[in-house]
Amino acid sequence: MFRGLGFETQSGLGRAGPVLGRGMLGAFGPGEGFTPQPGLSRHPTVKSPEPSLLGSGDAPAPLGRSRFPMGPAVGEQPMPVFPGRGLGRQQMSTIPSTTFPKVGGLPSETSVKSEERRSPSSTLAAGRSMPSHIGRGVGKQEMAPVPSAAPPGRGSPPAETAVKKEEKREPLVKQGSKGTATPLGLNLIKILCKNEAVYQYHVTFTPNVECRNMRFGMLKDHRSVTGKVTAFDGSILYLPVKLEQIVELESERRTDAQKIKLTIQMTKILDPSSDLCIPFYNVVIRRVMKILDMKLVGRNYYDPTCATVLHQYRLQVWPGFAASIRRTDGGLFLLADVTHKVIRNDSVLDIMHVLYQQSREHFQDEVTKQLVGSIVITRYNNRTYRIDDIEWKKTPKDVFTMSDGTNISFIDYYSKNYGITVKEVDQPLLVHRPKERKDAQGKMPGMVLLLPELSYMTGIPEKMKKDFRAMKDLTQQIHLSPKQHHISLGKLIKRIQINEDAQVEMQRWGLQIDSDIHMTSGRILPMEKINLRNNSFPPGDDLNWTREVTREPSISTVPLQYWVVIYPKRAFNQVKDLTSTIEKIAGPVGMRVNQPNAIELRDDRVETYARSIRSLLEGEAKVQLIVCIISGNRDDLYGAIKKLCCVQTPVPSQVVNSKTISNPQKLRSIAQKILLQINCKLGGELWGVDIPLKYLMVIGIDVYHDPSRGLRSVTGFVASMNHCLTRWYSRVVFQLPHQEIMDGLKLCLVGALQKFYEVNHMLPEKIVVYRDGVSDGQLSVVKNYEIPQLQTCFSTFENYNPRMVVIVVQKRVSTNMYCAHTGELVTPAPGTVLDHTVTSRDWVDFFLLSHHARQGCGIPTHYVCVMNTPNLSPDHLQRLTFKLCHIYWNWPGTIRVPAPCKYAHKLAFLSGQFLHHEPSIQLCDKLFFL
Repeated sequence: MFRGLGFETQSGLGRAGPVLGRGMLGAFGPGEGFTPQPGLSRHPTVKSPEPSLLGSGDAPAPLGRSRFPMGPAVGEQPMPVFPGRGLGRQQMSTIPSTTFPKVGGLPSETSVKSEERRSPSSTLAAGRSMPSHIGRGVGKQEMAPVPSAAPPGRGSPPAETAVKKEEKREPLVKQGSKGTATPLGLNLIKILCKNEAVYQYHVTFTPNVECRNMRFGMLKDHRSVTGKVTAFDGSILYLPVKLEQIVELESERRTDAQKIKLTIQMTKILDPSSDLCIPFYNVVIRRVMKILDMKLVGRNYYDPTCATVLHQYRLQVWPGFAASIRRTDGGLFLLADVTHKVIRNDSVLDIMHVLYQQSREHFQDEVTKQLVGSIVITRYNNRTYRIDDIEWKKTPKDVFTMSDGTNISFIDYYSKNYGITVKEVDQPLLVHRPKERKDAQGKMPGMVLLLPELSYMTGIPEKMKKDFRAMKDLTQQIHLSPKQHHISLGKLIKRIQINEDAQVEMQRWGLQIDSDIHMTSGRILPMEKINLRNNSFPPGDDLNWTREVTREPSISTVPLQYWVVIYPKRAFNQVKDLTSTIEKIAGPVGMRVNQPNAIELRDDRVETYARSIRSLLEGEAKVQLIVCIISGNRDDLYGAIKKLCCVQTPVPSQVVNSKTISNPQKLRSIAQKILLQINCKLGGELWGVDIPLKYLMVIGIDVYHDPSRGLRSVTGFVASMNHCLTRWYSRVVFQLPHQEIMDGLKLCLVGALQKFYEVNHMLPEKIVVYRDGVSDGQLSVVKNYEIPQLQTCFSTFENYNPRMVVIVVQKRVSTNMYCAHTGELVTPAPGTVLDHTVTSRDWVDFFLLSHHARQGCGIPTHYVCVMNTPNLSPDHLQRLTFKLCHIYWNWPGTIRVPAPCKYAHKLAFLSGQFLHHEPSIQLCDKLFFL
């Protein structure tokens, strides 16, 4: 199984040496010594693995990463090439396997197919389907994998071979023309390929050699023929040099002195910027970062020597980069994103001591509550782990069994392997449970045990998040301006160029990086007019219209005739000020508000609120709205109120923190926002934009994963109900892990179409779906599976076949845009779109910065059109998307994603985090979740 990717199932007989791949012990190259390390069942943690990309003599690869072995230097053995999770959010898409002889027979003729794209799963030589492994590469660019091939070494070379060059593909039409041109800088650095081509070969061993390590060793014996620079996975060989069409070599198997014939046969000539070359180019970049003494933490590289220490907060910030090579419409680029890692000076043991002093009686419960779910880093190997549990019955004095069968205590292990003396021998141990993925030998990984004394907290403490001054000091270090980004990237480029070893490493494959970031040209889309009831106006440069929507009537309002305010006794004055302010500001927005029925509670317990709400709704059937004033951020109370008002006895509700309305200077502004939100929840319409497309329905879909319920997924579905896109229909779908989402979504779509027909007495002719939460590796699944499933819903209605557009929304991108209009790099203006150079070669896509960035760099959103049966032009797709970013009613300005996506996210989050149940169908036509 997985032969074409360098994986092999070990059967024991004649298979010496460890198997490469994923595993808690890292990956070891052929000929390496195996140092027993804890980390599997009953083992503490993994010994510090340096990122190894090459052959014998290299250190093990980092946890969870596959390696693309390459032979860069004499004395190093080539190692297998296979896709895995490399630097960044990149997906290795599949490449068709080359046709080779079948086991036990010889074909009369073999033709080498040209490179083409496939869906995320490919059938491997072993006859099994391999799921797409979604990587997290910079910019989420899809990466080409190593091709799958027949089991290496089986059979003889084909009688005839046709070597073909890679076919050139016509670029997709994706560039628009609307708007004004603007010069842009990108965090992409052009990669120049000096080699004319990269050559792909198939290596056959006769008689067959099952042991992969032996195959590596035999090929290494012939470096004089293949050269020092190779990428080999046991059957497929990539070289920057051209050999003869068929080269026959001979090696001796050292175990039994048998002569083995090696046949190296050329199968394809690749362009040096081919997708097939990207995996081992990324290995080169990984080695370059290691040469620069950057430390691998997670998936990114950091420089602890340049850390900024914030002594007053006991924090340090490590600067670093997420870097990977990707091929785009503009060619081959190094995509480098500036990133930071916040490391706390407090060890987990320090946190435990503080909690013990604060609560000795409930110490273990408090520790579990505070620590479980946190991410820690072990500085002796720069590895990060998630704390899943606390093992109170184990201490560092306990003994565990190492991989070689010997027993050793945790104290002795750290002293022997790292020279660390454990100071506190009675501390409990932290438990990390790796994801349930089988290793290369088909075994499930065991738990990892960590010492609190050697584990340091990462991320920003919760207490610090509430400290405005502390967050301001921290964000100055993390949220860099475009100019600071450019300086950091310039330093990285210079370090690579002046380091001789780094240059030698890149030149082995003929790679050379440009001397500066890539400059190109984008467009600023035309500004949209905001429509109110009696007025239309263009927004300001910052795309914010707070003043207008609070001074002029909304499109439509719902009179608030009978509403109730429930509050604790000590919040009496704040409630009085709030209700009087709402009455004053209701007139300008065109809303009539009566005096509320105020209910004062004796205390603020959950049961007291719940009892009052139940008795109120059971006795009063005409309550339009319930406003609850609560003290502090109490998730338990908030969840109980929302569950009552959204599920059990449906009624629009508004929960307000008393601290929010305690400042008289800010009360008017806060009351205006509360009133606008109340109008939305009652079914009112605030503002809109011009939508030229007729008979249109826009749908937003987003998914929330509920961590408290075993990662049960909650899908939010929101669809527009009118031409102006100011009325919405919403539903929620709950599903268990590994359960199909489509059954629930089909019910949602049918319900939305029926509701649309009730409102408009017709069905929509065009449906535009914005699908959030999809990575590059799942795009083909959405296109080939999800969309056809949704289209089956149309058969519910007689003779109904609407045209459909499906756009995937990706927020987690590493592509940054900098405006270079003034000669100095600044944040681009809202509405800046880029639809070339950095875009994908396989999809119609674009990057849009729709919001006003107040600090740091404005990160654009990536939109990928996977279906477009109405044949909307790129301009139509881009402008419609930008329009939708204007009509999210919780913010009088543009947001980063289209409004239906944001609505779907809010709905899914409320349902998954607090309701844990589908909201009542009676609320489906109101934005009750804002």
